[in-house]
Amino acid sequence: MFYQFISIIGAVLILVAYAALQLNRLRAETIAFQMLNLFGGVFLCITAVSLRQYGFILVEGLWAILSGVGLWRVVTRRP
Repeated sequence: MFYQFISIIGAVLILVAYAALQLNRLRAETIAFQMLNLFGGVFLCITAVSLRQYGFILVEGLWAILSGVGLWRVVTRRP
């Protein structure tokens, strides 16, 4: 039950980020967008690991890593 809850939270975070981007509520170059994707990817990857779903581990793990890189770029951006 715990992993089911974590997976729902992760999916909601990613979907909120995507919807906000499509509806022009967030830009991809914002901390909020990158954090939503980072935590969503991490939560879904945790669930995938618990179920040994290797394809989903790959997708969600890379999603989280790339979001972390994006977050780093936003945070260290020069004005």
